[in-house]
Amino acid sequence: MTETIDVALIGGGIMSATLAALIHQVQPDWKVEVYERLSDVALESSNPWNNAGTGHAALCELNYMPQDAHGHVDPAKAIGINEQFQLSRQFWSHLVEEGLLGAPDTFINPTPHMTFVRGDKDVEYLRKRYEALKDQPLFAGIEFSEDPAVIAEWAPLLINRRAVGERIAATRITAGTDVDFGSLTHKLFGAAPNAHVRTNHEVRSLKRLKDGTWRIRGRQTLGRSPMEINARFVFVGAGGWALKLLQKSGIPEIKGYGVFPIGGQFLRTDNPAVVSKHQAKVYSQASVGAPPMSVPHLDTRVVDGQASLLFGPYATFSPKFLKRGSMLDLVTQVRPHNLLPMLAVAKDNPSLITYLIGQLLQSRKQKMDSLREFLPTAKDEDWYLIEAGQRAQVMKKDKAKGGVLQFGTEVITGADGTIAGLLGASPGASTAVPIMLDVLRKCFPDRMTAWEPRLREMIPTYGSTLNDVPETAAKVLGSTAEALDISL
Repeated sequence: MTETIDVALIGGGIMSATLAALIHQVQPDWKVEVYERLSDVALESSNPWNNAGTGHAALCELNYMPQDAHGHVDPAKAIGINEQFQLSRQFWSHLVEEGLLGAPDTFINPTPHMTFVRGDKDVEYLRKRYEALKDQPLFAGIEFSEDPAVIAEWAPLLINRRAVGERIAATRITAGTDVDFGSLTHKLFGAAPNAHVRTNHEVRSLKRLKDGTWRIRGRQTLGRSPMEINARFVFVGAGGWALKLLQKSGIPEIKGYGVFPIGGQFLRTDNPAVVSKHQAKVYSQASVGAPPMSVPHLDTRVVDGQASLLFGPYATFSPKFLKRGSMLDLVTQVRPHNLLPMLAVAKDNPSLITYLIGQLLQSRKQKMDSLREFLPTAKDEDWYLIEAGQRAQVMKKDKAKGGVLQFGTEVITGADGTIAGLLGASPGASTAVPIMLDVLRKCFPDRMTAWEPRLREMIPTYGSTLNDVPETAAKVLGSTAEALDISL
């Protein structure tokens, strides 16, 4: 007889690792199996070189606070994303204090978050953004300056040899972080001893059985030996591949969904003479027609204790849903129920197509020239291109437009709560804890009353918000910064 387990997690990234760690804390007697088709966990989007590791808290990302047609800048979305990141920080802090994640500097490091803009229009926008945020408790300490001398103190490489007379401005929050989600993924799985991670195991089908469990079939990627197991609950956290598995599950909730893959490259330098002069993540405005995920930024990255700088991203295109996916992924996702939404997205986003074509035609010289808009002294020999991960952006039905392209993450949950999956991209990793708490709430409503005391012990502000209680916000920001050793 096929063995029946409590939980199956498909995909060995930060989402599955977070859910495994949460389940171990609230239900340590459950048997959890993790299936990853590659040779190790965190080799796709969670790998530190496949993402920017920003620790998205909306401290510097302008796309979370767009200016409307009337010139108004609303901080609500930025505050909401910051609230979510604070839940992640609290959970990580608890595990560190319990000795379950090791030294925090192996996965998180203090890194100021800055925004840098040029030209009258963007400078005035940034000033409005600063005014909207400066009195928000979760953005305490934000600074604004148009003075090149001040900006040079914050990030000297932005100013060195910059043209005199160019109007510039920047904001800075020193409480930002750089997160190695690859290292964190490994540590979270280690913090869940009831979760057995099976690498080199590819799940190929999901079938709902009459008893309400799920029959999971697949194969080992080495030797092609078949595998089969039943699970009472399934979470599909397999990046872009999650769409295809959810389609195979047959749940009606996935109807109308598709994904559009966008790849990326970064310019990287490891030259200590350059890296030592810049410690910040510096974001700017996206170019006209560019998707939000393509906002240019110059980032400090710390991986395995070694600091580097990344600049980008430069968009690329591949029909693969994963970096190690299939060239047929884009085509084989098509179903009668998602064809019209996908066609509507294609019709309504010509600027995105134009942008991607322009990016694909860029030469290395043009990529270096865009870097020099940030860093005028950049030398060709110091920088080399690396391939980032694939981002599978969500396409879904829309009553008004037929279909829309969504930048963000979305949890798809079966009606009976026995299966859930995650589609989409940024700010996913940074908000993995609140996303997985949402999965627990939706899929195990009958258990939440018993679990909530433990959840509140680990995440004191679970179920509430911080920004509207300044004293609590300051206390939580301070305590998690101390626990994670991220105070500058």
